[in-house]
Amino acid sequence: MDQNKEKDEAHKKDETWEKEEHRDKRIEETGQVTLKDNEEQQEIHLLSIIGEIEGHDNLSNTSKTTKYEHILPQLAAIEDSREIKGVLVLLNTMGGDVEAGLAIAEMISSLSKPTVSLVLGGSHSIGVPIAVSTDYSYIVPTGTMVIHPVRMNGMVIGAPQTFDYFKAIQDRITGFVCHHCRIDKGRLEELMMETGMLTKDVGTILVGEEAVKYGIIDEVGGIDKAIRKLHEMIEKHSFHGDK
Repeated sequence: MDQNKEKDEAHKKDETWEKEEHRDKRIEETGQVTLKDNEEQQEIHLLSIIGEIEGHDNLSNTSKTTKYEHILPQLAAIEDSREIKGVLVLLNTMGGDVEAGLAIAEMISSLSKPTVSLVLGGSHSIGVPIAVSTDYSYIVPTGTMVIHPVRMNGMVIGAPQTFDYFKAIQDRITGFVCHHCRIDKGRLEELMMETGMLTKDVGTILVGEEAVKYGIIDEVGGIDKAIRKLHEMIEKHSFHGDK
């Protein structure tokens, strides 16, 4: 009996070690992990948007990137999962590819499960739509958000069609942001076109409470508030059976 007990304990230790190794590898490769060792026994998927959001072109190996082709399938799997009850999105991004960023934001906003975002170091440029795409959003006191117009790299043709294309992209971004937070389009465009704050560019830097004051982010807070809020939303969602 003692030998069997020892074998069972050894087997459990091996399983625990394998799970921890798999979790650590998953964090290292994708910045994602499932949080489930909590009192509420609610599985929460942690999604990290870190560095530059990579689009169709691969960035250099020296850059920290979030690859949208990794994020989109994972979000689909989260929606299809019976176990995962909510999603916590951590953001510390300089922005990146507009199409990829909007695709991630649209996927998050269409999830049927409760979602909360937390802006840490910053959520700049196309990171803004992702930050507001969740059901509730937080920003730490020192977190920043850079609001600016769309930029384009490479050759730009000086033609009316180019201007119209830029405007169409800009309207998609402002429309999404205004639909998912409390700021109105006119005020958002004023922040984008501000000329007195950024020395080499137009735009506005909002820090912590300022992002809340302008109605872009819901509340100032850290990881404790974000997780607590998500647990409350999951409990309410489970009770009512809808989002």
